[in-house]
Amino acid sequence: MTDNRKHLVLGLVMSVGFFAVLIVMFSPIFGHGVNALKYSDQLFNSIAKGSTEYIPSLQSQAADFEGKRYDVTLTFHSGSSEAYEGVHVKADEVAARVAAMMGTVAEVKLEGDSVAVRGDMGRLMTVVLEDASLMFNNDGATVRDKYGMDERMAMFMWWHGLSQLDKELKIQGGAQNVAMAKFVDTCIKKGVEVGYNFYGIAPEKASDRAGILSFSLIFYVVYTLWWGMAIFYIFEGCGLAMSAGSKKEV
Repeated sequence: MTDNRKHLVLGLVMSVGFFAVLIVMFSPIFGHGVNALKYSDQLFNSIAKGSTEYIPSLQSQAADFEGKRYDVTLTFHSGSSEAYEGVHVKADEVAARVAAMMGTVAEVKLEGDSVAVRGDMGRLMTVVLEDASLMFNNDGATVRDKYGMDERMAMFMWWHGLSQLDKELKIQGGAQNVAMAKFVDTCIKKGVEVGYNFYGIAPEKASDRAGILSFSLIFYVVYTLWWGMAIFYIFEGCGLAMSAGSKKEV
């Protein structure tokens, strides 16, 4: 039944070894009781955080927007709800939270699920980036005490409020509004989202973890080739092989 029993046995042995290592990788024996996938995810997140620091640069840019005024109405879609950590927050609650947070640095008027807000763009973004910086540096307690809500929820509200602000400024148009909208969008992506996503993660430099990074890369390449060769030997042992086809000219 087989043309090459030796290769078939070799392929099966390699397959058993592959799945044995896979089982070990999924076992919670690495770091603080996590599996290899979770451990590597934590490692790469820490290294990514160590090389991702946009907020100080954005804070210096915020000074360029001091004195530039905005006057918009933010609407959070009546009847809808936003999912946060599995909890649905109604639009009027989002509006109320955003109004309370923006009210610390701007003039706001809350009406149901809408917030009329006007103020100084430089002052607003300075406060937003201060909160993002606190989150990035794992000081969520200060943000929590400042707004009286979970620190992640606070950043989630900033994300919603600024997203609507960006949208309304673009709708209003004009060179100054477009410039402010562009900066708001940048602060969302490189400030609010970075602070939220890296909250609770300890930063590390790639140079400090060069050994484990090199091992991970080499292991990934070898492990992938290992499985490929196992399949190759099994197929060859069963008599399945690739050969060049012949082409006849008509």
